[in-house]
Amino acid sequence: MTASCSHDSGRELTKRALSPARHHLVELLQRLNFGRIEGLEVRGGEPVLAPMPRVIREHKFAGDNGPRPEAGRPDCRLKSQVADLMHLLDNIGDGTIEVLSVKHGLPFHAELPG
Repeated sequence: MTASCSHDSGRELTKRALSPARHHLVELLQRLNFGRIEGLEVRGGEPVLAPMPRVIREHKFAGDNGPRPEAGRPDCRLKSQVADLMHLLDNIGDGTIEVLSVKHGLPFHAELPG
C-alpha cells in the first residue's frame, strides 16, 4: 500500500520543511485519501486554501475510505509525488490547478489551463 510519507533514505523533503500553506495542502491530500480538488488557486507558488477549493471525496465500496494514518503526524519524509507537486506549484507561480487528483493520499495528476 502506498503512503504519502516515506521512511526510505535518500533525498528528503519533510512535511515540517514546508510552508504553512503547503503543509496544509499535504494534510488535506492525506485526509482526502481518494478524490480530487477542483479550482486550486496558486499565488506566489503557494496554494490558496481560504476560501477552500472544491474537494470531491471518492468513496470506494468495501474499501478504505478514511484519512491516511500519516495525516496526523507533524513530520515525515514526503514521497516523490509530493515533491513533484511542490515543483509544479513553484512553476505555476500565479495561476490555477483546475483539477488535482488524489490517490492513496498522494497527488496523482493535475489538470492545468491551456
